Amino acid sequence: MCDEKYVPHIQTMFDTFSEAGVQIFVYSAFREFLKNKITLPTVGIFQRSSELIGMVDAFVSIGGDGTILDSATLVKESLIPIIGINTGRVGFLSTLQMEDLSNYMPSILAGDFEVDSRDMIQLETKQRLFGDTNYALNEMVVHKKDTSSMISIHTYLNDEYMCTYWADGLIISTPTGSTAYSLSCGGPIVLPDANTIIINPIAPHNLNSRPMVISNNKTIKLKIEGRSKYFLASLDSRQETIDSNVEMLIRKCDFPMNFVRLKEHSFLRTINKKLHWGYDQRN
Repeated sequence: MCDEKYVPHIQTMFDTFSEAGVQIFVYSAFREFLKNKITLPTVGIFQRSSELIGMVDAFVSIGGDGTILDSATLVKESLIPIIGINTGRVGFLSTLQMEDLSNYMPSILAGDFEVDSRDMIQLETKQRLFGDTNYALNEMVVHKKDTSSMISIHTYLNDEYMCTYWADGLIISTPTGSTAYSLSCGGPIVLPDANTIIINPIAPHNLNSRPMVISNNKTIKLKIEGRSKYFLASLDSRQETIDSNVEMLIRKCDFPMNFVRLKEHSFLRTINKKLHWGYDQRN
């Protein structure tokens, strides 16, 4: 949920959509947040992603990038494009600033924007971890849980043994996720439209362990061992506890996630502005 200081901007957004004749549906939990804070026009309420199919042309996500990740679990395979409105801190995916929304609304209502398709990864296990949201927009992570001891992550590409990482964990990242957790662990920045997956160890106890970028037509298999019986597995912000009996297959997801991008915005401008990438006082 967003900070209450943005409530007046949200009121303006609803009023603008309503005046333009847009039919509005509001997520039930967000409707509760807005109760007694704004005057809502006539809206529909939805609770499940299945209620969006065939009813919605675009999905507005108000918050930070974490809210975008949550929104992806609602949009699922519907291919409904997400409009990310940032009220958080960095906002790589939520590229529209809430304070400037009135400047962007005409372009949004006129359809004057691009739709970017972002590849995701999906996790397959016999135990059906994460149910029907077994995909990630940013990254899949395995990590030690109950001990300070490192874990051993046996890694295979298309069933061919690649290596064993002795580390605190391992990040399997999409290009979109390359500016998230993977970047914090020394991973490379990868352009969003690159057909790649990043394999990046977390605090490896080996000077030869470095991030690797592979083609996204490969299937990654992970087997985990350690002194502790249990480990952590996460897909974006969702987390489950696993044991060494769980064998994980990670590959490119069967469907992408679509995002609305205004034409004056670009990935290079975003990393330059929000990460100061390439900044040099001589420039």
